[in-house]
Amino acid sequence: MTAVAKTILESFDELPEREKREVASAILRRTLRFDLPALTDDDLVAQADELFRELDAREASNEQGKAR
Repeated sequence: MTAVAKTILESFDELPEREKREVASAILRRTLRFDLPALTDDDLVAQADELFRELDAREASNEQGKAR
């Protein structure tokens, strides 16, 4: 991912929840116009693995915060 894309995501994370939903909806509408190939099973597994690792890291961070 490029630095510009990371900056966009960081800015997105700072938005209020209502604006996050509006931006996400607008991005999803725009991506419907793309002619993207279907995801393979390997692609889906890799994305799920990344998501679970991120969730595990958040959970561990939350547990550390509670222990303090």
